[in-house]
Amino acid sequence: MPAIFSVTSAELTAWLTAFLWPFVRMLALVSTAPVFGEPGVARQTKVAIAALLAVAIAPTLGPMPAVPVVSAGGVWILVQQVLIGGAIGFTMRMVFAAVLAAGEYIGLQMGLSFASFFDPMAGGATMVVARLMHMLAILLFLAVDGHLLMLAALAESFHTLPIADAPLAAQGWMLLVSGGGRIFANGLMLALPLVTALLTLNLAMGILNRASPQFSIFAVGFPLTLLAGIGMLQLLMPQLEAFLEPRFAAALSSLLQLTQALRP
Repeated sequence: MPAIFSVTSAELTAWLTAFLWPFVRMLALVSTAPVFGEPGVARQTKVAIAALLAVAIAPTLGPMPAVPVVSAGGVWILVQQVLIGGAIGFTMRMVFAAVLAAGEYIGLQMGLSFASFFDPMAGGATMVVARLMHMLAILLFLAVDGHLLMLAALAESFHTLPIADAPLAAQGWMLLVSGGGRIFANGLMLALPLVTALLTLNLAMGILNRASPQFSIFAVGFPLTLLAGIGMLQLLMPQLEAFLEPRFAAALSSLLQLTQALRP
């Protein structure tokens, strides 16, 4: 007679635990990280990516805590996995937030603050320049295999910060909050050459208008500023890779520092 395959409730619970907790951390990262977490990506796709990653990584993990999933301790571990995955995703997204901030600064200085449209990817009104720079940043991120390095850092986080019911250290959250200041610093550094050139142009037009009052500065000021801004953008785009690649590397390094700082 053929052998009957039987599974006990204890084995089923162990399998569910070994899959569920890594899956929750990966789903939190996929929902918040760049490229994977864009609103244009369907929810079913995000869940499928997280499930495939969990199936691939779960066998390499050590023993799970002996805590039932349906219990207060199990819910606490689930909450911790959501926080860890979300923190890793937000750390990478800070670089793209800086690019969006730079696009907002540039568009405002070019006089394109009115040129905004509802962007379903961002979930609100976004300037055209900011959207263009954000798309270029995503393409550069994919070109340097940043998404693969981010997933590798996530897999490494299970060894640096294993699944446990111990509370996370507050030092890691302080590190995440302090990294938010780099959004404005990097955004200003990226937009500074173009903003400086346009400010110089506006100053020159102001002096010209003062020297020759009959010169209609309002008639030629906006087209001239717009053309100068487009020309500066053309010069800025080839330098975008040299600016963003070190920021991507720094963000990946911050992921490892974050997981180490969150260790209890």
